[in-house]
Amino acid sequence: MVVENAVPITPWERVTRTARALVHQFGPVVGIGRSALYGHEVWRSAVAEGAGVGVVVVPGFGGIDASMGVLCRWLERRGYATTGAGLGMNMGCTEALVERLVRRVDEHARATGGPVVLLGHSRGGMLCRLVAVQRPDLVRALVTLGSPVLNPLDVKGLASVALPWVLRASALGVPGLADRACVEGPCRDSTAAGLAAALVMPALAFYSRVDGVVGWESCRDPHADWVEVSSSHTGLGIDPDVFAALAPRLAVWAAERHDSDTSDTTDAA
Repeated sequence: MVVENAVPITPWERVTRTARALVHQFGPVVGIGRSALYGHEVWRSAVAEGAGVGVVVVPGFGGIDASMGVLCRWLERRGYATTGAGLGMNMGCTEALVERLVRRVDEHARATGGPVVLLGHSRGGMLCRLVAVQRPDLVRALVTLGSPVLNPLDVKGLASVALPWVLRASALGVPGLADRACVEGPCRDSTAAGLAAALVMPALAFYSRVDGVVGWESCRDPHADWVEVSSSHTGLGIDPDVFAALAPRLAVWAAERHDSDTSDTTDAA
């Protein structure tokens, strides 16, 4: 269909739009937006209800554990015992990453005395979900931040340009990237089954219509409660609305752990 009287986009407008998109996505990586979080009551409050409940925090594709440092500091200030995923840059075969994450979750559950909360960003959230399905005995609750569990290839913007190149580089033998078997082979099938499986623990799925990297519809896990925020994909880990919605849920899960431990002690007596 031809649109009549359409106003052409000038080169300057195109550059301006591209610049805004880059700031929207990569600004949080360099700290833009943190001041809004640090000035928010959810950050400044001195509440410490975590009671040592373990939380395993998993970054997205290409992200290291340190990239989730702000979120981990907030959790620790509220009394939760956090640990990173230990997956490097979270690249490579999904099945291999899940195996490594299961070991980390098992270790942290033992160290903190019970099932842990899994909290993952983007691909990290999908890995958390796969672990939750495989080892529900280790997982108290699941939180995903912008994780397209309904369609892992539902990518937008620069990510849609980068993904084919990542797969092509992997096919040429560049190690440690995304294995094509995770897109076309049996690994894809097992991943799809795990992402679609029912969950036996409470789950919270955050999504944003202005995500810019993944399709927001694919983040709405039918087995989780949904929370919509207005954040870029990379900004989900420092968005005050994410923290404000997460705080009361975490408090409930921590209280349930305390009640369970108290019940076990009473029964033993």
